[in-house]
Amino acid sequence: MKQQETTGADACIHCHLCRDRCEFLRKYNIDIGDTERLRELAYSCFLCGKCSEICPLGIDGRKIVLDMRRERVEQQGGKLREKGTGLLLFEKKRYLFKNYRNQTEGSVLFPGCNFPSFYPQTTKYLAGLLRREAGMGTVFDCCGKPLAELGLVAEEERILRELDTRFRDSKIQEIVTLCPNCFHFLKGRLHVKVTGIYEKLRELGLGRQIEEELSVFLPCPDRADRELLGQISHFLDKPPASCGQGQCCGLGGGASGRERELSDRMAGKLGEGKHLAVYCASCAGSLIRKGYGDTEHILVKILGTGERADTAHSLANRMKFKYWKEDV
Repeated sequence: MKQQETTGADACIHCHLCRDRCEFLRKYNIDIGDTERLRELAYSCFLCGKCSEICPLGIDGRKIVLDMRRERVEQQGGKLREKGTGLLLFEKKRYLFKNYRNQTEGSVLFPGCNFPSFYPQTTKYLAGLLRREAGMGTVFDCCGKPLAELGLVAEEERILRELDTRFRDSKIQEIVTLCPNCFHFLKGRLHVKVTGIYEKLRELGLGRQIEEELSVFLPCPDRADRELLGQISHFLDKPPASCGQGQCCGLGGGASGRERELSDRMAGKLGEGKHLAVYCASCAGSLIRKGYGDTEHILVKILGTGERADTAHSLANRMKFKYWKEDV
């Protein structure tokens, strides 16, 4: 039976279950207990948590790799010297496209980085809807998870501290997230309430029911407890169907830049002829770029905007929201 309290790599019995289920571990022919080699490859791991999910001893492989990244950053004097991370650091360290012009007191929409990138019109529509129906404003900022996953502990703590201070000074008491990463990363780490968009739409009596059966691709942060999927179920007339054995969308952990071929294999074969549904905009963009062009975002379906993911102009869309001012 799985022992949930066992987390150390030294408990590994090399049963190879993690290797058999993880594209990264299989490529380098290692288990989560092969710490010497794993430490060298820490930034090639996608931090999807698949190894933790299937380990019979409950070893938390994701935490082990993340700790290795943190140790490396600490040994380098708090600096990150890994190739392929420069652009991410440039944008996210002091998030270039933050915008607090549309904030209100009380509750605000917190779209995160990637939903506005791929679904700019739906972002504006939702912001207007929540403003009209609930008096909510909108703030654009980064939650800090991209830097946290690179092992930059000091930057992670600074970002969380600055978000907390800004929300407190602005008398914001609740943020409503669109992104599963923002939701799970921020929940319980700020003094404000962190609410998922589906819970908020249900609370306000907004959104359409989805009648057809959906093949849902689960985002990594929600695979363990499926909290957000549970909230989405309120809008589904039929339980979601399986969409295959994909490990992750291929964007996790900042590894895609140095493991491009591996990133392309991460999604796996998700079933011919199936229209995939996601509730993570990063997954939507990644899967569409990997050939799953019919991928739809569940929030877009619930809101009925019909917007398709704009993968060609994601950076430009993100930039535009830096100066966006909502008409009120």
